[in-house]
Amino acid sequence: MSSSLPLIRTVNVMRYVTPLREGGSLPAIAEADDDFLYVLKFRGAGQGIKALIAELIGGELARMIGLKMPEIVFANLDPAFGRTEPDEEIQDLLKASTGLNLALHYLSGAITFDPAVTNVEAKLASQIVWLDCLLTNVDRTVRNTNMLMWHKELWLIDFGASLYFHHTWSNWEEQAKRPFALVKDHVLLCKATELDAVDAEMRALLTPERLQSVVELIPDEWLTEWPSGESAEEVRQVYTRFLQLRIASSEIFLKEAQNARTSRF
Repeated sequence: MSSSLPLIRTVNVMRYVTPLREGGSLPAIAEADDDFLYVLKFRGAGQGIKALIAELIGGELARMIGLKMPEIVFANLDPAFGRTEPDEEIQDLLKASTGLNLALHYLSGAITFDPAVTNVEAKLASQIVWLDCLLTNVDRTVRNTNMLMWHKELWLIDFGASLYFHHTWSNWEEQAKRPFALVKDHVLLCKATELDAVDAEMRALLTPERLQSVVELIPDEWLTEWPSGESAEEVRQVYTRFLQLRIASSEIFLKEAQNARTSRF
């Protein structure tokens, strides 16, 4: 497992290649000034900045505990970028996303994970289920696994529907201690037979300092004019404290996951 936190690179978007018309956020494949292709997540789409924050925190925590994640980068979008786009919906999205967005390195040739085809070992399944419970990730189901197979390895690709406490925000302490009932629909729950061992391992690995180091990656640009009026630093403190409290109370979501697994399998 890797306990180090890589720096997040910043690239400039040079070319809009094609939309990925999956879900409501309308991500796209785009080319950056480093000549690589990325799956670009727009600040002007769907849940906006909060989805990008969830993607950043979830992806970097996954990487920190040793799970496979494409490189995450910050992606600058110039105000003039969308002027020549003929599709009005996409043009509006590009105009609303001027500034700093988020992108994941495009895994060319990857295929969608199919639980009927690929067997996932118990330890890996337990790590993914545990992390999704920590982050309250509602979007890792059979209908939409948000995982890819690339070079015969399992890669996670989407945490944008995580940390949904931040859409209400004011009761974050209460939400940090809630079980995660939707774990019953998790695509890997049937394989997650090592949750107790993984819980002990994750609690030791994800220290308050490491959690804070991930949260500190959130750019100031995403935290200005926060709806509750808090400063960027105050917002980061809430995210950090939420994660710390949720890990300290992990027996709550761990029990929910184990009970759901017993009931289903």
